[in-house]
Amino acid sequence: MSKTDSKAAVDMTQAMENTLQRLQGRFQTMSEELESKNINMGTRIDDLEKNVLELMSQAGMEEQASPK
Repeated sequence: MSKTDSKAAVDMTQAMENTLQRLQGRFQTMSEELESKNINMGTRIDDLEKNVLELMSQAGMEEQASPK
């Protein structure tokens, strides 16, 4: 292997490592965003359930809403 080939291999290795680091960073960011959105969605669903139960209670439907 000549010095030119060795330099090319080192350059290619460095380029691949940089690309993989960027991809890992993007993946981490996307994972964090998805987790945050899932938590937010869960909170919104809980709030919606609570509001529906309150409305059912106000309408006098609480007996129908509770499982027997």
